[in-house]
Amino acid sequence: MVRSLVTGLCLAVFAAVIIGLSNVLGLDLEHVALLGAALGGVLGLVPHRPAWGKVAGFAAGFLLAWLGFALRAAVLPDSSAGRAVAAFVVVALVGVVAAVSGGRLPLWSGLVGAASIVGAYESVYTDAPSQFLSESPAAATTVLLAVGLGYLATNLLAPQSDPAAGPARRRRGPDESEAGSERTTTNLDDLVTGAAQ
Repeated sequence: MVRSLVTGLCLAVFAAVIIGLSNVLGLDLEHVALLGAALGGVLGLVPHRPAWGKVAGFAAGFLLAWLGFALRAAVLPDSSAGRAVAAFVVVALVGVVAAVSGGRLPLWSGLVGAASIVGAYESVYTDAPSQFLSESPAAATTVLLAVGLGYLATNLLAPQSDPAAGPARRRRGPDESEAGSERTTTNLDDLVTGAAQ
């Protein structure tokens, strides 16, 4: 309970800092402050080994979704069908990256990366698809700054617990009966990180 409170307060402070930076530096961060802080918070909070894998997965998903916008601007029609094709390609490629990496780049972090650029840029793209080359870098850098600060708030400032430090789980041998051994459990962290077998 204390960890959630401290983490939430850190994220709240950083969301306010993001908006403050927007005013001081003349950046357009206000519309992505909560989005970036929340997605950066998710990236920082979900345990994954190796830790760099979730950041690399985020970057891969972010880049693939940005390339999805490039595909839409260059060759796909500005219609529901064009958006559907781009969405399919992006999500499929994020899945392929996760699979090829052998789980080192988790699927969830790739999807968070894709969601961050889509959340920050979709409405701007819809208003002016022909301005992709001039508008998308600004949207990308602003949301990346917000995500980075959200990640910093949860990963560095909030108290962290080591998921590997949990209670040891004992596996049954082939000759042990279920009744005579301690039953193993699988928690959500194990499922997300791939530690459950």
